[in-house]
Amino acid sequence: MRRVELGAVIHNTPPERAYEQIARFDRFPDLAPHVQSTTVHATLPDPVGRSSWELHFRSGLLRWTEEERYRQAEGIIEFEQLSGDFDEFSGTWKVTASGADTTVAFSAEFDFGIPSLEGILDPIAERVIKETVAWVIVGMFDEVDLEDQFELVPVTTPGM
Repeated sequence: MRRVELGAVIHNTPPERAYEQIARFDRFPDLAPHVQSTTVHATLPDPVGRSSWELHFRSGLLRWTEEERYRQAEGIIEFEQLSGDFDEFSGTWKVTASGADTTVAFSAEFDFGIPSLEGILDPIAERVIKETVAWVIVGMFDEVDLEDQFELVPVTTPGM
């Protein structure tokens, strides 16, 4: 099982606002070039949501439908694949107050269930997921410091 993590500090933003913005999965295609589409079937204020995703991956699309569990009082969004291209895919968004700022911790675990291709597919998927989360956070908020420093380069062709 491969694990992906990304942390960020969103300056001058209360955690409630950050949480509500992050839960806007319908906005992700406009913010992250890897995201081909999202279809939100159910979301806040319901405690359980569901969404379908398509991400540019290699020379095609990576697709899945997930269930989200909103634990708003705790600042947590848990998600788990219901169906799709992963054998397993789940994770969390955690939003917490840090003075006048907000800390966001994203983590996900995935497995394609193809051990012979794990060395090829897993690093690419990890990068695509991590970059997608970074693009979204940087695009949603004015002042952001990412835990990992890397250059966000626009995707010019479908794929990686």
